Amino acid sequence: MKPRRSAPQRTGGRSERTRRQYTQEFKLEAVRLAAQGDRRPSEVARDLGIRPDMLRQWRRQAEGRAGRGAADVFPGNGKLTSQDEEIRRLQRENRRLQEERDILGKATAFFAKYTR
Repeated sequence: MKPRRSAPQRTGGRSERTRRQYTQEFKLEAVRLAAQGDRRPSEVARDLGIRPDMLRQWRRQAEGRAGRGAADVFPGNGKLTSQDEEIRRLQRENRRLQEERDILGKATAFFAKYTR
C-alpha cells in the first residue's frame, strides 16, 4: 500500500507552505533565457522550476522598466525603485519646507505686532 500524502495543515485560514522568493539575478537570468528565442518560454520556465505565468510576469515587468538599472527592474520586497525613492524624499523635504514657511509666517506676524 502507498503511504498517504497529507495535505498542508491550515492554521488560521493560511497554508503552512512558504512563499518562494527568487533573487533579482535569478529573475534577470530567467528573462534573458526566455528572450533568447531558441526555446519556448514555457520550456525555460519548466527547466527553471517556475510557473510559465510567473516568467511572463517577469518579462512584462522587465520590458516595462527597460533602460533602468538592474536594481530598478526587480527592486525586491517592499523596496522602491530609485526614482520612487527620490520622489518620496522630495515629498518629505517639501512637507518640511512648508512647515518652516508656516512657522516663519507666524513669527513674522507675532513680531510685527510688537514693533509698532
